[in-house]
Parts: sequence; C-alpha cells; structure tokens
Amino acid sequence: MTDTPTLKIEGVRYIVTMDPERRIVADGSVVITGNCISQVGKSAELASTLADQTIDGSGMVLTPGFVNGHMHISYAHAVRGLFPDDLGAEYLPNVFRLQQAMSADDEYATSMLAIVELLKYGTTTFIDPGTTSHLEHCMTAYDQAGCRIVIGRNVQDRPNPLNLPVYGTDEAIRETEDVVALAASRSSELVTAWSMPFSAEFCTPELLEACDRIASDHATRSTLHFTNGPRWIEECRRTHGCTPTEYLDRHGVLNSRMTLAHSLGIGADEAHLIADRGAAVVMCPTAAVKGGAGTSSHGLLPELLEFGATVGLGTDAGNNSNLLETLRSVYLAAVLYKDGRRDVGMIPAETALELGTIGGAAALGMGDLIGSIEPGKVADLVLFDTRRAEWGALHNPINSLVYNADGRSVHTVIVDGKVVVADHRPLFVDEAALVDEVQGRGEALLKRTSVAFAPRWPVA
Repeated sequence: MTDTPTLKIEGVRYIVTMDPERRIVADGSVVITGNCISQVGKSAELASTLADQTIDGSGMVLTPGFVNGHMHISYAHAVRGLFPDDLGAEYLPNVFRLQQAMSADDEYATSMLAIVELLKYGTTTFIDPGTTSHLEHCMTAYDQAGCRIVIGRNVQDRPNPLNLPVYGTDEAIRETEDVVALAASRSSELVTAWSMPFSAEFCTPELLEACDRIASDHATRSTLHFTNGPRWIEECRRTHGCTPTEYLDRHGVLNSRMTLAHSLGIGADEAHLIADRGAAVVMCPTAAVKGGAGTSSHGLLPELLEFGATVGLGTDAGNNSNLLETLRSVYLAAVLYKDGRRDVGMIPAETALELGTIGGAAALGMGDLIGSIEPGKVADLVLFDTRRAEWGALHNPINSLVYNADGRSVHTVIVDGKVVVADHRPLFVDEAALVDEVQGRGEALLKRTSVAFAPRWPVA
C-alpha cells in the first residue's frame, strides 16, 4: 500500500473503455490511485493488486462518466412540469422572470437537486450555461456534491424579448472576467469557468469578441446558445448579408475555443464551416423533440459528424426537456435520425455512446482528462447493475446501454476517484428531504411572482 489512497473495482462483467481501440473488457478490473485510473485489465491479471477499498463489480457494466454539455441546473427544478407544451413565445420570458425572482437559498437547493439527478443517472461532468445568479452561494453545492462542473455568467448587451437582464457592454465584460477569475482562484479543479455570452442575437459584436478574448487570455473556452429561429436568420441575411454561422465567423468567435449549444436552424454549408473552424457542438435532442424543432428531419447531427465536427450531447433545462439524463439524449441521438431520414444506418449505437462520453469530453475541451477508461485519465466512472429487468438478456453491452438501459440501473458513481453514489443513493445529501425542500421553495416562488399555469385536467 502507498500513502495515496487506492480503490479497486474488480470482477466487472464488462468494462466499456471508450479507449482509442474501443475495447470492451469482459471480466475486468480497474485500479484507481488517488483520483486517476492506474490499471485496466482482466480480473485474473490484476488479482494480486490490492487496494484500500474494493468494489465488487460482478454483474455490472462499467462505463466512463457521461458528459452533459448544456443544461441549466439552478432554476428549473423549482417549477418543473409547470408550463404547458404549447406556451410558445411566452415560455422563455416566464422562465427567466421566475429565475430572477429566486433567492440564493432557492438556487442552492434547486442546483443541489439537479446535481443529485445528474449524478444518480450517471452524468459526472456538465455545463451550467450561465443562468445561475448566486454563483458564490451555489459553489458550496458543487463542492458538497463533488461534481465536475463548468460555470459562467450569461451576459447580453442588446434588448431581448426573454426577460434577460441587459448589461452595458463594459459591465458584461467585467462580469465575465470576474466569474472566470472566481473559478480560477479556488483550489478545486472540479469547478471551471467559461465565457458565456447568451447568444449572438442578443450580444453586440464587441461583447462577443471580448468574451472570446477572455477565453483566450485565461486558456478556457466559450459557449453560447445557437438556436437560430426565423427572426435571427432573417436579420443576419438582411442586415449583415450572411448566415448566423458566418456572422460568428466574421467576428472571429467561431474557433476551437467555442462550443455551440443546440445548433438548430443551420444549413449544410454552416455545418461544414463549423467543422472547418474547429468549433464544437452540443446538441440537445431531448429539448429539441419536446419543443417540436424538427430535429429528426432537419437537424444536422449526421452532417456535422460526417464533416468532422466535434460533437457532444446535452439535455437543456429540467423545465424544457423536463429531464437531465444524458443517457436519454444518447438514446435519442441513436434513433431520431434513423426515423427522420428513413435510414437505419444513421448514428449507430456506438456513435451515440461516443457522443455521450469521449465525444462529449472533447466538446468541452476535456478529452485528455475524461471520457474513457484508460490509465492516466481521472476516475469518473459509472457502474450499471445488469441484474435489473431492463438489462435482460445481455449479449451486446453497447446495444443494451444505448437502447434499453437507463439511469435507474446506475448503482455506483465515482467522480475524481471518490464514490458519490453508492447502491443508487447519493452520499452527499438526504435526497428525500431535498425534494421536499424544493417543492416548498417552488410553491413559494410561484406565489410571490403570481405565475400560474393550472393543469388542463381538473384537480379535485
């Protein structure tokens, strides 16, 4: 034994490594030293390797932790399921009105509940794309849970119809710099910060370019919402004589530091440009299908991959898609385009799983750190219990993961070498008490804002 703590997961039914050879190790073991994976191999080969703690992996499938590249954690759970499907243009203004009425304690509780859901269902790394107001207060939730998270501050300096606050350009730049500096000043490497202009539609070119400079100066990244509706597409063509993607390129922000969320409303030429410039894309099929975006027929995930773009997956907010389970996005990526294009060769199960793991890591600039089970990578790992009904019968672990498994079978989750979920339970919070607290906070929030959307069926 060494002074550095060691953890061994032994006798795993299948280890889905996602390494460059995409090896699947049957009856395998993994050794973790400190926070890093030190050995991966057959159980017999590692039988003599001892550790401070051993986890029995029999009957389990071990995968890398899943990566969710776009989901808002701080506000949605308090009002989850509130909005009717057909609210249309009223939806986001109501969302952000409620969000801005939340207290620091509200955001702490809702963030914690979102993190519980993410970790319990196997997502170990995620981006909260800038809509948390009380970041310093919520840092305690991130630390308590032990999650790997990217944070930032949504900024915009143009009027918008979404009830988003409009900053002066200089103020928005300062806000961005302050959040990046806040994360950099902390000892935890699990919390990092990016530049997060909300969208090109609501930001001046000066702000977009400044956010990119901040990302460059601090060796970090940028992300923005890239859902291009008819209004913004027409404004780009009429005012600037270009597409929304070309607009980003003209201002120098379509580059290898940029991760574009959603990437809806683009054409094949724009997908090609994104790939050529080395920008990454995070698609959120769970939100797109619920919002009727036509992604199965018009979404360009297959083309982005064909052109060589770096692509990951997200889920968006818990009151948009209504769920945070990254594995659900993996499933949808594998089936939507088969149906929409009437071509069963679209997005094989293996490709979909890559999007939720190693591809998602690359889309966050973390491909050298997470996303696969290899010596030298940090130990962000998920154990699925295959003795549950949804796993039977198991012949091909990739097909079973993508098409019939879900977060209910996640048994153990490890982040940065530490067990954070064991036997389906989060170890860092009382989940039932937290659910009750968020229920009360959500009801109080609706009462003080006078926002109400009654169920369409009578409640007796």
